[in-house]
Amino acid sequence: MWLVAVVASFAVGVGVFDRLVSDVGGTPGSESERAGALIERAGPEPVDLTAVVHGDAADPAVRSAADATVAGLRGVPGVLEVTGPVPSTRTGRALLVRVRLAPGDGVDATAREVARRLDGVAPGRVVVAGGPLTDDEFNAQARSDVQRAELLTTPVLLLLLLVVFGGFTAAGIPLVVAVVGVGGTLAVLYGFSLVTDVSVYAIQVATMLSVGLAVDYGLLMVSRFREERATDPDVRRAVGRTLATAGRTVTYSGLTVGAVLAGLLVFPEPFLRSMGLAGIGVIAVVVLAALTLLPAILVLFGHRIRPTAAVVPGAGVFARIARGVRRRPLLTMLATGGAVLMLAVPVLDLRLAQVDARLLPDATATRQLHDAMAVHFPELARPAHVVVVVAAPVGSVEVRDLRARIAGIAHVTGVETTPLGPVTVLRAAIDRPAHTAAARRTVEAVRALDAPVEVAVTGHTALLVDYERTITAHLPYAVTIIAVGTLLLLFLFTGSVLLPVKAVLTNVLSIGAALAAVVWVFQEGHLAGWFGTGRLSATHVSVPVLVATIAFGLSVDYEVFLLSRIRERWLETGDNDRAVADGLQGSGRIITSAALLLGVVFAGFLTAGFVPVQAIGLGLLVAVALDATVVRLLLVPATMTLAGRYNWWAPAPLRRLHARLDPHPR
Repeated sequence: MWLVAVVASFAVGVGVFDRLVSDVGGTPGSESERAGALIERAGPEPVDLTAVVHGDAADPAVRSAADATVAGLRGVPGVLEVTGPVPSTRTGRALLVRVRLAPGDGVDATAREVARRLDGVAPGRVVVAGGPLTDDEFNAQARSDVQRAELLTTPVLLLLLLVVFGGFTAAGIPLVVAVVGVGGTLAVLYGFSLVTDVSVYAIQVATMLSVGLAVDYGLLMVSRFREERATDPDVRRAVGRTLATAGRTVTYSGLTVGAVLAGLLVFPEPFLRSMGLAGIGVIAVVVLAALTLLPAILVLFGHRIRPTAAVVPGAGVFARIARGVRRRPLLTMLATGGAVLMLAVPVLDLRLAQVDARLLPDATATRQLHDAMAVHFPELARPAHVVVVVAAPVGSVEVRDLRARIAGIAHVTGVETTPLGPVTVLRAAIDRPAHTAAARRTVEAVRALDAPVEVAVTGHTALLVDYERTITAHLPYAVTIIAVGTLLLLFLFTGSVLLPVKAVLTNVLSIGAALAAVVWVFQEGHLAGWFGTGRLSATHVSVPVLVATIAFGLSVDYEVFLLSRIRERWLETGDNDRAVADGLQGSGRIITSAALLLGVVFAGFLTAGFVPVQAIGLGLLVAVALDATVVRLLLVPATMTLAGRYNWWAPAPLRRLHARLDPHPR
C-alpha cells in the first residue's frame, strides 16, 4: 500500500513545479488588495517586457539590427506597444527596448517569441525579462534548487547514517521515510495549487521540513529499536516496545510541531496560511510513515540490524556533561543564556522588504537585467513606485487633480499615467528604496490625500506597509495558539507544569539567535559573498515568520526527545538529578546525531538560488546547531537541576487530569 501511495505521490506531485508562482498576492482586506481588485475589475493590465542590448550604442550595425527588430515586433500578434531602442546616456554601451504585451492566454508564447527576436539583435549580448519570462525563471529555479539540495544532501545523509548505525539496513530506513516525506510534500502542495496559489518558496521550505523531520523520526525509532533488541532479541517484541516508547515520542513531537505551524493559519496573508496548511499536511504524512511503514520495515528486516551495547546508567560523555552542569547550574544557566542573548542582538536591526530581482542568482536574465539597468539606465532602473488606482477615466478632472497633488509630495520624482478602461493607474516614482522609512511616509502621504472618487494605493512599499500591519495585528493570536498548544501538549507528555513553560522560554532564545544570523549575513552583508549575494539592506518578508515558526517547532521536537528519556528515568528512580544525567545520556547521542543530519539538510538549501531560501536554511541551521548543543546539553539540564523536584510538580486537579489522559506513563 505504501509503495503505491509513494509512486502515486511522485507521479502527481511533480506537476506542482509548473504551477508555482513568484508572488501569491497581497494581504486580504488591505488597501493594496483593494487596489488590485479595482484593476482586475477593469480588466487585466498589459504585460511589460524589458530588454537591454549590450554593446556600443553608436555602432551602426547594432543600431540597425535593433531598429529592424523593433519594427518587426510591432507586427507580432499580441504586441501592443514597443519603445526604443534608447541608447544609454550614461555609458553609451547599451540600448534599451521595452515591449508591452496584451494580457491573455497567449501571453506566454508571445513573450517567448519577443525574447527570441530580441536576442537576434546581438546573440549572447541581450538580456530580456519581465512578465511570464521572470515567472518561468522563478519556477525553474525552484525545481533546480530542490533537485540540487537532494543530490548534495542524500549521499551525505547516507554516509552519516552509516556512521551512526554501522550498517546499511539501519541507515537506509530513515532515508526511506524521507523519500515518503518528499513524495507526500509534493502531493500535498499540488493539491493546494488546485485551489490557491503556491509560492516558489513553499516547495523548498516544505521539502526541507519533511526531509528533516523524516530523518529525525527515523533515527529516533531505529535507535530505540536497537536498544530494545539489546535486552530482548525478539524482533516483534522489540518493535512493539519501540512503538510504545519512541512511537509515543514521535506522536507528541508531531502533534506539537503541527500545533506550532497551526499558528500560521491565523494570518490572512495567503503565503503564510498555505505554508501552515502544507506544513501540517507534511507532518501528518511523516508521522504516519514513522508509525506504520517504519515498524513494518523493522519487522521484515530488523534481524539484520545490530543491537546497541548495553547502556550503563550514569556512564558516558553526556552523563558526564550533566554532572558537570549539576556542579554549577546557576553559572551554566547565566553563561549560556547570556551568550545566546548576545548572539541575538543583531535581530534588533531586522528590516523587511518585498520581492526583489537581487534575490535571484546572477545567471538569471531577471537578475542580469536588474544589474544592467542599474549600470546603464540608473534613472529608469525600477525606482520604488507608489501605485495609485483611481476609479475614474484618464482624462477626468479627478485624475488630473490627484496626479498634480501626488507630484508635489516629498520624494516623488515623477508620475506616469496608464489608462485602464474605467480606471486610471498612476505610478509615482520615488527616490528612496521601497523598504525605507521615507518610502513609507510617502505612501502614507499619498493615502492621506482626499479625492471625490474611489482611490486605492498599492506598490512594493504599500504592500510592505499592509503586510507589517497585518502581521502585527494577528501576531498575538498566533503566539497564543503556539504557546497554548505547546504548553498543553508538553503537559500531556510530561505531567509537569514547569517543564512546558521552561521549554517555551528557552526555545525563544534559539529563535532570536537564528534570526540574528540571517540579519548579520544577508541584511548587513557579512559573509554574504559566500552565498553568491551581497548586502541587501532588508530581509524578505517571508523569512522571519517562517524561521521563527519552524525553529520553534524543531526546538520543541528536540525538547520532546530529551524529556522522554529524562521522564522515563524519573518514573523509575524518583531522583531528579539522576534522571537528568541518565536521560541526557540516553538521548544526547540521538539529539546531536539528529541535529547533525538536519543540519546537513538545511545546509543543502544554502546552495539554493533564491536568497530567501538561503536565509531560511541558514536561520534553521543556526537554530538547530544552538539548540542541540548549548540549549539542550547545557541550558536545559542547568534549569532542571535548579528546579529539582519542582520540574515534575502539578496541582492535584491537573495531576488527576493527566492520569486520566495518559494512563500509560511510559
